[in-house]
Amino acid sequence: MKILYVGAGFVGTASAAVAAGSGHETLVYDIDKRKIENFGSFDSQKIESTLFEDGLSDLLTKNKDRIRFTDDYANVAAWLSDTEAVFMCLPTPSKEETGEADLSYYFDALEKLAETLKNIKKRKRIVIINKSTVPIGTARQTASFLNRKGIKNVGVASNPEFLVEGKAVSGTLKPDRVVVGAESEKDFDILRNIYRRFYDAPDVAYIETSPEEAEAGKLLSNYLLFNKLAECFDVVGRTAESFDGIRFENLRKIIASDRRIGEWGLYDSIYAGGSCFIKDARSLAYQLKKKGYTAALLDETLSANNRQLQSFLERAEEAGFSWKGKRVALLGLSFKRDTNDIRHSPSLKIVPFLQEKKAREIVLFDPSAMPEFKKAFPETQKLIYKKNAAEAIKGSDCVVIATDWPEFRELGDVIIAKAAPRALIMDGRRMLAHRYEDLRDKSFFVIAVGSPVILQKQKTARD
Repeated sequence: MKILYVGAGFVGTASAAVAAGSGHETLVYDIDKRKIENFGSFDSQKIESTLFEDGLSDLLTKNKDRIRFTDDYANVAAWLSDTEAVFMCLPTPSKEETGEADLSYYFDALEKLAETLKNIKKRKRIVIINKSTVPIGTARQTASFLNRKGIKNVGVASNPEFLVEGKAVSGTLKPDRVVVGAESEKDFDILRNIYRRFYDAPDVAYIETSPEEAEAGKLLSNYLLFNKLAECFDVVGRTAESFDGIRFENLRKIIASDRRIGEWGLYDSIYAGGSCFIKDARSLAYQLKKKGYTAALLDETLSANNRQLQSFLERAEEAGFSWKGKRVALLGLSFKRDTNDIRHSPSLKIVPFLQEKKAREIVLFDPSAMPEFKKAFPETQKLIYKKNAAEAIKGSDCVVIATDWPEFRELGDVIIAKAAPRALIMDGRRMLAHRYEDLRDKSFFVIAVGSPVILQKQKTARD
């Protein structure tokens, strides 16, 4: 089949790469010329500098004969004459004041698509498939829009993605479910052909539903995952912080051993960021309130997430630490490991907090996200980017770990050797849990999510 993907984010690009690997001919369109040029170069360094996704550059290179990238809509128009499926993979951010999903990118692209389809005299039936997370009812709204434009022989389906950033390729290759919401058997048939490798697979749930059920299922799945994280932060983690003699990791083992609960989400952290959880919870809350419901649990989940970051930062001053005039190393700028995505990264809030508290210098490091973060916070004399964690830590009065990059687990000895004497270590991901006592014994002061404040060992005359 020939398939068009509109939007070259992590969802569109990973999905197109996997489809090409399945034998389909794919075209990916995006208005970002730099992104398109980097992907279309099939150069691993350029691809990874644009989108850091494990396995993506290898998959694109392996299937470069069946995947093309373009920012020229003339190529899209030519492609559509022989295409059966168009995947809409566009951003749907929250409107700041209300939380309502902003569908302007989606409908701008749909308007352009409709005008092009109208001018193609002979073509196959096309199904327009939404992979983005959208409000309930968007597929029907799309169908009505196309009908008003006079577009014939076209269907609309909802096929939400359930991908984890950093693992989008493996998640597309080996999904736990494929959800397809449509109204027409013709449209279901087209989707079955696209997903033939999964349709009869014994280890994949292939679920056919109405468009509304598919749209709601994605929103609710993300909310329940987000809620579990927030509950862990606000209840499990807070309990471990409040009582001596409790180790968070042991609480996790006790709770996760109940198969009804499971281990996913039982990780203490300073914040749940990324492109989906916050946005989708706000969108669902907005939709329910429009229907007359309070959406109190959704609102509280969002509040608990914000409260976690605020509580973490406030613990330093509560313990007697002053940020004023201090050199602070901030390690981790992406919202989580294995991605260069900084959307809703806790560091986006930590930097302004430190600036407001008049930190002398903020020294930043991340293995992959520094180019993206520099767009939000350009380098200055007081905001300094370093090429590795050791350089960032050197001479710092405080070290803040904000992202769970695996390499940060090995920083205990680096901190002991290079941080300022008796520095504050703020571990927002429990990356150094195995070294807290060592750090204390070396007279460092540790504040970590899921632990009481670990005070410095007091110096004695012998010391």
